[in-house]
Amino acid sequence: MSNEELYENDDCVVLKNADGEEVEFIEIAGIAYEGKFYAILQPVERFDGMADDEALVFEVSRMSDGNDNFTIVLDDEIIDGVFGVYYKLLDEADEDNK
Repeated sequence: MSNEELYENDDCVVLKNADGEEVEFIEIAGIAYEGKFYAILQPVERFDGMADDEALVFEVSRMSDGNDNFTIVLDDEIIDGVFGVYYKLLDEADEDNK
């Protein structure tokens, strides 16, 4: 998927894939990383070969019309960096709750 279009902006996000089919995702987190914003999204219906706890990283950019554009990230370095920030935030939240 690339250049998906945002339809809803709550815990559930519906994007259109390259074939125009709607795919529903649960928003896990929004992460700022290296000057860009990323969304960690988990599909409601898992894709073939995808584990139940797996999620995808999308770069989120603002379009000139004010809508958000979601582009799937395939670069392992960026994916690892985004998840690194996410896990650090989870650890910090756990420490605050102790």
